[in-house]
Amino acid sequence: MTRRTVRIAMNGVTGRMGYRQHLVRSILAIREQGGLDLGGGEVLWPEPVLVGRRAHALEELAARHGLTEWSTDLDAVLADDTVEIYFDAQVTSARVESVKKAVAAGKHIYTEKPTATDVEGALDLARLAREAGIKHGVVQDKIFLPGLRKLKRLIDGGFFGEILSIRGEFGYWVFEGDWQEAQRPSWNYRAEDGGGIVVDMFPHWEYVLHELFGRVTSVTAQVHTHVPRRWDERGEPYEATADDAAYGIFQLAGGAVAQINSSWAVRVNRDELVEFQVDGTHGSAVAGLRNCRVQHRSSTPKPVWNPDLPVTEPFRDQWQEIPDNQEFDNGFKAQWELFLRHVVLDEPYSWDLLAGARGVQLAELGLKSSAEGRRLDVPELTL
Repeated sequence: MTRRTVRIAMNGVTGRMGYRQHLVRSILAIREQGGLDLGGGEVLWPEPVLVGRRAHALEELAARHGLTEWSTDLDAVLADDTVEIYFDAQVTSARVESVKKAVAAGKHIYTEKPTATDVEGALDLARLAREAGIKHGVVQDKIFLPGLRKLKRLIDGGFFGEILSIRGEFGYWVFEGDWQEAQRPSWNYRAEDGGGIVVDMFPHWEYVLHELFGRVTSVTAQVHTHVPRRWDERGEPYEATADDAAYGIFQLAGGAVAQINSSWAVRVNRDELVEFQVDGTHGSAVAGLRNCRVQHRSSTPKPVWNPDLPVTEPFRDQWQEIPDNQEFDNGFKAQWELFLRHVVLDEPYSWDLLAGARGVQLAELGLKSSAEGRRLDVPELTL
């Protein structure tokens, strides 16, 4: 086998998501499987160059995984002609400047979302990338989850008939940080640092809805900060200036309506941390991170409302589990492999910076809808 080495500058991998999902479970996992088979006797070998601000953290991370290259000098890494791809998993407020530098250096771009703090900044990145003639992609991991891939299989097979509505529930209780350590970093709750559940989750909901059901044409949102006081990583109290819950209604092209609740201030009483119920004329499905269960119209029960009698029907037991029928890889890794094939083999890849801008747009309009107390149209974005 011929090895084709691709050097990737990975900025922000000392953070939770950048480290666990992108470095360990994607790039290092590809190396552990012997590289990415490109066909024709060629294998792609990803070579990460770790980039960040804290030298000691980068050095420790590299040593832990047997890596040799790391740097706190992004400009020097981007000036290296052997580095082909720039990946960004920094906090959102630092992303635009770094991505612009990478585009100017001629690097292909792969970045976490949101791609910018506002839609104009996101569109600017997409335009710059197009003008530079580079390849670019945005992480849209949820559509690669086993549960949603099973849901896509049902849609493609015509299971639902006409899709009427989608209801999503996402979230869990994030501890305040005083008597139990918080599971999320404190910057998530500071608007001035790019935090907030709307800017975090609405970009996810945009591409999930867009990919599976149709373009979002309007949004109505109610946004709240339910827990106004939290404690940071040093145990110091701070005021939460960003929203920790959002309740959104999304009109979709084609007529379906989606309602999605997102909250870091909710206790879980469902099978998975995110679940989507899809109801259609011929059947319904409930999909989570891994599982998907269905109820066809031929097996739909006929309940009768009677509050004077206890419910005896086992409603949850009347749904059928959808089998895997295939092996599902880590969603982040699956998308990394598609992007790497796009870079090296020029295979099609649609999840680009323009798609990322749509997510930023929906978050921006969601916040505006809540502030103004009205429904807002979502214009179609073009470059």
